[in-house]
Amino acid sequence: MDFLRVAGEGSFSEVYRVKRKSDGAIYAMKKVKMGKLSSKEKDNALNEVRILASVNHPNVIGYKEAFFEDMCLCVVMENADGGDLLQMINNHKKSNSNFTEKQVWHFFIQIVRGLKALHDLRICHRDIKCANVFLTREGVVKLGDMNVSRVAKGGMMRTQTGTPYYACPEVWKDMPYDHRSDVWSAGCVLYEMIMKVPPFRAQTMKGLYTKVLSGKYDPIPQHYGDDLRQVLRNCLQVRASERATCDKILKMPGLLNHLTSTLDEIQALIPDQENLMKTIRMPRRMGEITDRLPAPQYDSVPLKRTNSQPQVTHDGVEGANGQKLLSSATKARPSAPSTGGRAVESAKPHMSQLSLGH
Repeated sequence: MDFLRVAGEGSFSEVYRVKRKSDGAIYAMKKVKMGKLSSKEKDNALNEVRILASVNHPNVIGYKEAFFEDMCLCVVMENADGGDLLQMINNHKKSNSNFTEKQVWHFFIQIVRGLKALHDLRICHRDIKCANVFLTREGVVKLGDMNVSRVAKGGMMRTQTGTPYYACPEVWKDMPYDHRSDVWSAGCVLYEMIMKVPPFRAQTMKGLYTKVLSGKYDPIPQHYGDDLRQVLRNCLQVRASERATCDKILKMPGLLNHLTSTLDEIQALIPDQENLMKTIRMPRRMGEITDRLPAPQYDSVPLKRTNSQPQVTHDGVEGANGQKLLSSATKARPSAPSTGGRAVESAKPHMSQLSLGH
């Protein structure tokens, strides 16, 4: 394969765009420098491969191949050539435009479908945010970045991770949580598509903690329909027991009213779900890891555009005012809560483990 670097993901991993010589297709490749990682970080990298290879769904970034080379774990994945949702939101901010309601439904339904595919395998994504919702040029949503995803073997999890703006009340309160934490995060993404800012914002961690636990957010504009408000309420319920599951959301009459032929076509591409792959164990000799990695999976069915699909251009998405919005905009983020250089004593334990990035 010929490699072309397109982005970096921190000190220990990089993302490249790669061309496969046998078919000329373009893929994304994540290259993880395993020699510099702790044992836990190595396990996380292998866990991401396991999860990616286990899920075969049009709304989740597809696994293609993994191999070990030059002390690096190389993971080849689908290339989401339409950027990510955060870029589109920032483009709308720059041009003072908004997503149409049709576009909001088009993206949100796919997000929930992708989450359902994960939840059906007892996988909790744990870091759903706009920057992790990727898109193809045809407007197909692809959930990605499974590095912190976990299999909820006992139904509940405790380890806190993710991004504060999208973290559910259970995580803030250091309580056990399950797949419904992803539904809360999806609700935050839905709100941000509409309002171009997260629903809960504050200048300090303590203030953000209070906002999230109150569950109160500014109402969305009146020109958006009641169906959207109802779905938003069902996602952003402070009590997890009252929060909707992905199954319930997808069966809501308000959501069914907004299905399009394109969404039906994407749904038709879903194959029979395979079982979750067994945990990949790190061998004593790192060079032997290739034999333990999942087999290549390059077969896929392309999606063709239909008239019911919201317009997406090579430069980004076309706004409600017809203006083409560039997808190369810098990923602006809302001001992260300031801790004044120290941890806020009244904030709940372990929240320092959460990234303050958007």
